[in-house]
Amino acid sequence: MASLVRSGTWKALKNGSPSFFNLKFRKFLNPQLQALTVRSFSAIMSPPSKAVVYEHHGPPDSVTRVVELPPVEVKENDVCVKMLAAPINPSDINRIEGVYPVRPQLPAVGGYEGVGEVHSVGSGVKGLSPGDWVIPSPPSFGTWQTYIVKDENVWYKINKGSPMEYAATVTINPLTALRMLEDFVTLNSGDVIIQNGATSIVGQCIIQIAQFRGIQSVNIIRDRAGSDEVKEKLRKLGADVVFTESELEVKNVKGLLAGIPEPALGFNCIGGNAASLVLKFLRQGGMMVTYGGMSKKPITVSTSSFIFKDLSLRGFWLQKWMSTDKAKECRSMIDYLLERARDGNLKYEMELTPFNDFHIALDKALGKHGSQPKQVIKF
Repeated sequence: MASLVRSGTWKALKNGSPSFFNLKFRKFLNPQLQALTVRSFSAIMSPPSKAVVYEHHGPPDSVTRVVELPPVEVKENDVCVKMLAAPINPSDINRIEGVYPVRPQLPAVGGYEGVGEVHSVGSGVKGLSPGDWVIPSPPSFGTWQTYIVKDENVWYKINKGSPMEYAATVTINPLTALRMLEDFVTLNSGDVIIQNGATSIVGQCIIQIAQFRGIQSVNIIRDRAGSDEVKEKLRKLGADVVFTESELEVKNVKGLLAGIPEPALGFNCIGGNAASLVLKFLRQGGMMVTYGGMSKKPITVSTSSFIFKDLSLRGFWLQKWMSTDKAKECRSMIDYLLERARDGNLKYEMELTPFNDFHIALDKALGKHGSQPKQVIKF
C-alpha cells in the first residue's frame, strides 16, 4: 500500500472511475487497501452547522457570537442530530459568565439541554434511526447549534408526540421538581409541601406534580404589581394556598393555613428572608431543601428551630445527582414527565424564538425587557 501511495497510484485509483469498485478489479487489491478504500468512500459527514460560541467568560450579550462550523465526520457509533429547540436557562448564562461550578472547556458552544431529530447515524448504531426525536441524557454541553454529532450513548429516544418546547426543557427544571419531591421525605396523599419562588418553572412543576399525587402545596411569591393575577394563575395550576411575602409578616404564620396540615417538606430557591418564611411553616422534624439562591443572600436559621423543632436543611443539585449511578434512572422519569406534558397535566409558559433572533431571546433571558417567559430557541 505504501508503494501505491508513493507512486501516486492510490491517488489515481481513489479519483478514478466507479469501475474501480467492481468485484473484478477489487480482487487484485490488497485487503488493507480495500478496507481503506471502503472507509474513504463510505464516510458520512454532517451538514455545516451554525452555532452560538464564546471564547472567554463574561457578559453573555458581549462574549457570544453566531458562527458557521464546518461539517463533522459521523463515525461508526456516532449520531448526527438536527436540533429542533433548546432553552436559555439561568445555568447556561452562569456558565458563560464563568460563575457556574461546572463549565465546558473554552472555546465552547452554549446550551445544555434541548431536543433534536436524528439526521444520520454511523454504521454501528442500532438503536436510533433518521427521523427519531432525541434529547441528550444526561444533558450535554453545546446544544445551541443546528447540527450536533455525538456518540449514540449520549442520545435518548423520546415520543415524537411530545410538545417540542417541553421536550426541549424537560431535563433540568421539571426533573429537578420531580427528584426533590421524591428524594428527601416520603410524601403521601394528603401531605403538604411549602415553597418560595413558586412562579419559577421548577415551582410551577412542583405544584402540578404534587397535585397529581394528591399532595397539597403552600406557595410564596414576591410582592409585585398584579400579584392577584399571579395568585390566580398558580391556583389554576393546582396551588392550594398562595401568599405574598408581605402577607406573612405576622407573628403566627401557621394560623394562616386554615386547617391545612403543617408542611413536612419545604423548597427554597431564593435565600434570605424568603427562606426564613419557608422555615417558619415547617412542622416538627420538617426539612427544607435549597436548590437555588436567587437573592444571593444567606440562609439564616434560628437556634431554636434546630434544637426545639429539629429542622433539617439539605441542598440539591441536579447535575451532581445525574453524575451518580442514578443517571440512567432519569430517562424513565423523563418519559413520565413528557407523558404528563402530552396529557396537559404539566405546563409552564415559554416563548419560542427563531434561532436567527438568538440575541433577542438572550436579552429577554437576561431580564433586559422585564419579566419574560422561558426563552426557547427554535432551529
